[in-house]
Amino acid sequence: MNLLYALIASVIVSLISLVGVFALIIKDNVLKKIMIFLVAFAAGGLIGGAFLDIIPEATEYVKDSTQLFLFVILGYTLFFMLEKYLHWRHCHTAECEVHRFTYLNIVGDIVHNFSDGMIIGAVFLIDIKLGIATTLAIVFHEIPHELGNFTVLLYGGFSKLKALFFNFLSSLFAIAGTIAGYYFAGTINGFSSILLPAAAGGFIYIASCDLIPELHKEEDGKRSAFIMVTFVAGIILMYLLKMLD
Repeated sequence: MNLLYALIASVIVSLISLVGVFALIIKDNVLKKIMIFLVAFAAGGLIGGAFLDIIPEATEYVKDSTQLFLFVILGYTLFFMLEKYLHWRHCHTAECEVHRFTYLNIVGDIVHNFSDGMIIGAVFLIDIKLGIATTLAIVFHEIPHELGNFTVLLYGGFSKLKALFFNFLSSLFAIAGTIAGYYFAGTINGFSSILLPAAAGGFIYIASCDLIPELHKEEDGKRSAFIMVTFVAGIILMYLLKMLD
């Protein structure tokens, strides 16, 4: 049953890639206004998920605190390397810089989705509630990410249908990653003890290096205040989910 729940979660994450359809329906000026709040909520959800759910759960597998946070740093560093050397673009705005390596960006997104899937598979094997909380943190992040990624593909010269197709195709690797993560966590001794804190490090990297810098670009006082509210709301939601355990 745990594998079934994990697969359902990864399918939901994959379907988020079709959110690009809304980018075609919603007016550009409206999309620009709401995108920043989606980013703020995603950042709060990732921070809350990392510190309130994943790292506490990882302490059950890694008793040495120094070793635990070395794995967190490892995950942080791996995500940095992915973004640096695979040109994995975490675009979270309605206006994204067009990158000439469009297909390379798709490759980077495949790696990103596969790693998301591995995290989902591993955590659902451990605990269904932790799997749900982790999936929600990923979904919060994927909505603005997939909207931005869809926009990049359009600006990169893809037609609307081609952009949707490649966005969805790359997202399906989350399902393959889920199966791999579930299998490895169940067969390789110590796999979860490394993946959990490394996943937390990856979540922290995405929130601190990709999302929060976008929030600093907002200069309007009222919108900035609401950004802080939505950021904290993301953290509070993850806290409430933790309290349901």
